[in-house]
Amino acid sequence: MTNKTSFDFERMSEREKYKLLIGAVVPRPIALVTTVDLNGRVNAAPISFFNCLSAEPAILALGVENHDDMSFKDTAWNVRTTGVFTVNIVSSTMLDAMNVCAVPFSSDIDELAEAGLTAVPGSKIAAPRIAESPAAFECRNYVTLGVGNSREVILGEIVAAHIRSDIVNPRLHVDPVGLDAIGRMGGHGYALSRETFDLPTMSVSQWEERKRKPAAE
Repeated sequence: MTNKTSFDFERMSEREKYKLLIGAVVPRPIALVTTVDLNGRVNAAPISFFNCLSAEPAILALGVENHDDMSFKDTAWNVRTTGVFTVNIVSSTMLDAMNVCAVPFSSDIDELAEAGLTAVPGSKIAAPRIAESPAAFECRNYVTLGVGNSREVILGEIVAAHIRSDIVNPRLHVDPVGLDAIGRMGGHGYALSRETFDLPTMSVSQWEERKRKPAAE
């Protein structure tokens, strides 16, 4: 067996734990989250602490870091005050635009306009979706958890989805190659999802049959 280095998370700093997590829990899908404030101003921010947690209810989870002074970033504040947000999946063609949305602009700057992205009004909520995104999910805030002082964990219930017609079939299968989503690795690293493979889960009988076969087969 290969050697392992063990880390006691109870004795590590926040930064040390962060570096291990973003380097080992990969690739992480990227949510380009659109929200609006109470004056209707749109904010867009990429979040890589993101995933789906449940299908019924349909729940997406965001981990939104606070500012250094522990005040809320625009995404967390807008969700708290309006109760809605939209998750836009980032394809490789949106990579540069997503990176522009990551610039720490002031709240009066429209990130979508700066990035050359197109806002489309939501069908059920006030937060718009992004026309260039291959898939977008309109969400209502289900619950928000304050995790210490540094982060908000936001669970949103999906109320509507918008998926590019050429990548979803009548059986609701989404084409991963057509989706062309990018993932976040550690540091400044990213990953493509164009190379995929199928691996069906075995039944108990299939597993037992495989065990009975000679190793040479």
